[in-house]
Amino acid sequence: MDSEFNDKWAIILGGSSGLGLASAKKLASHGMNICIVHRDRKTAMSDFTDEIESMNCLGIKVMTFNKDVLKPETITEVIGALSKGSVKVLLHSIAKGSVKALISNNSDELTKEDFTITINAMALSWFDWTKGLIRSNRFTEDARNIAFTSEGNTKALKYYGAVSAAKATLDSLMRQMAVEFAPLGITTNCIQAGVTRTSSFDRIPGSDQIAKYTKQRNPFQRLTTPNDVANVVYLLGKKEAQWINGTILKVDGGESLC
Repeated sequence: MDSEFNDKWAIILGGSSGLGLASAKKLASHGMNICIVHRDRKTAMSDFTDEIESMNCLGIKVMTFNKDVLKPETITEVIGALSKGSVKVLLHSIAKGSVKALISNNSDELTKEDFTITINAMALSWFDWTKGLIRSNRFTEDARNIAFTSEGNTKALKYYGAVSAAKATLDSLMRQMAVEFAPLGITTNCIQAGVTRTSSFDRIPGSDQIAKYTKQRNPFQRLTTPNDVANVVYLLGKKEAQWINGTILKVDGGESLC
């Protein structure tokens, strides 16, 4: 295992599936302790429980909190469970957003409240957690602050209006935190994954057609996988990545070029 991660923690917000879970498994395989904050029904916990048991077998520490990531009391509880100077990575992987048309002939269209809820969950909550960790002195001296963005941050995609607004907010917030938190020894970056088959992606209307089109336009003729993205989360956690700050790293095989 990678000795630089010994006794260090990664907090993964929304880490019970998809990109967050893949990243947790990758970091755990290199000796990092894992703290996952998620929100799932008990009926959907079976597979996640198996994954946690597999990570425990690696000889690391694993904590999970099945609580609302957006509540201040959750932030307080999770931070209180970790020692000072122990958090190497904060990974924001929350996919709680509305995917509806801006306007529709039926009632299933975006409202201002939908925008507010989506932007708060998928962008502003990242700042809340980052600030909480800074105020409580939980970050290591050379910490990594990472969030997942998408191509919708600059492109208009059908049914993606609220999420696009959240991703644009996320990117702007990333740049600001990269500048203001650098003196604290924290680097802040976003990973822009290509189209990836996750439960969140499958909730987008027409996801099958999007996946088919993406395979055709991607230079490698395939979709991005959660492991592709997890590999880059791991790379950003290494000491060699300490000079990467304020950047959107595209992990898509060149998909966004086409």
